[in-house]
Amino acid sequence: MKNLTTCFSPQLLPLYEFEDRTVVVVDILRATSSMVTAFAYDVASITPVPALADCRVLKEQGYITAGERGGQKVDGFDLGNSPFEFMDHKLNGKDLAFTTTNGSQAILAVTGARTIILGSFLNLSSTADFLIKNNESVLVLCAGWKGKFNIEDTLYAGALANLLQDQFTFEDDSTLAAVNLYQNAADDLLSFLHRGSHAQRLAGFLNHRDLEFCVQRDKFSLNAIYRNDRLYRI
Repeated sequence: MKNLTTCFSPQLLPLYEFEDRTVVVVDILRATSSMVTAFAYDVASITPVPALADCRVLKEQGYITAGERGGQKVDGFDLGNSPFEFMDHKLNGKDLAFTTTNGSQAILAVTGARTIILGSFLNLSSTADFLIKNNESVLVLCAGWKGKFNIEDTLYAGALANLLQDQFTFEDDSTLAAVNLYQNAADDLLSFLHRGSHAQRLAGFLNHRDLEFCVQRDKFSLNAIYRNDRLYRI
């Protein structure tokens, strides 16, 4: 069987080999949840970039700019980082430039991987199905918070591993820990999110409906793959 491993933070990536496998990048609150939602509303592509200035350059080329710093929408950007901002059919066929504190940086950290896809609870089963059919070993990369562990991305890693445990060998204790955490929390994921440091950090301006939305499982049947510096729906 193929292997499945979990990296709790991009800061730990030097400890992992990922060039020969599929990397699932996850930032539940809220980058990958928002990008998956954008593809459900038929955006053409999303270009993750590291800096605000990169987004502004792409805006001059006709891109829609989206992103945040410290959880808040950037002045002058078209969109922030709430999934509800991407539920707009006016975005159909548009190209987005996207930068966030954690999620876009995590994607860019693994561009040397064989395959890169996005993970969220919103497309959990679709991602599991893709990984089984793709038949490559898998690294789940949690975007975390500024290099630190967070609970929401780890819960997702556990949920995905829970679906894949009959088809993949767990390569490390981090995956086993994520599965056990998820199994203990599965009946009330929202409560775990509310107790997490990131949710509390954003509580002053993060609408509670974002939290509720981002833990919905299998709302969308799609995957998002990174090719030639952009993300596309598949």
